[in-house]
Amino acid sequence: MPIAEKLDEYGKGAWIALILLGFWVAWPIGLALLVFTVATGRMRGWKMQNRGSWYVAQRRGGGFGWGSGEPPSSGNAAFDEYRAETLRRLEEEQREFVEYLEKLRAAKDKAEFDAFMAERRSRQTPQAA
Repeated sequence: MPIAEKLDEYGKGAWIALILLGFWVAWPIGLALLVFTVATGRMRGWKMQNRGSWYVAQRRGGGFGWGSGEPPSSGNAAFDEYRAETLRRLEEEQREFVEYLEKLRAAKDKAEFDAFMAERRSRQTPQAA
């Protein structure tokens, strides 16, 4: 987003001025800008020295978050391996369950279609009296 990058160059003061301007124009605009700046971390402290490793990993794009797809390391290799294996197993079970549901739906559709065709055939054949 070129506008956000330009405001980042000017610093936190530019964001604050934009938020105040947004509230002055229409409060929903100001509120949306405030939520955006807080959610993207633009209103956090100036220095990264007091941040935890999780926060630093988030800012570098390597942490567990929207788009990384992989949880951060806990620092314990055995636990990380166990967690990765458990997540892999759960994803496999989910895939198998979805396939099972698709088979059930297909079987139900086939049964309904067969019943429809049987009813249709019975209506088309002349009834002998």
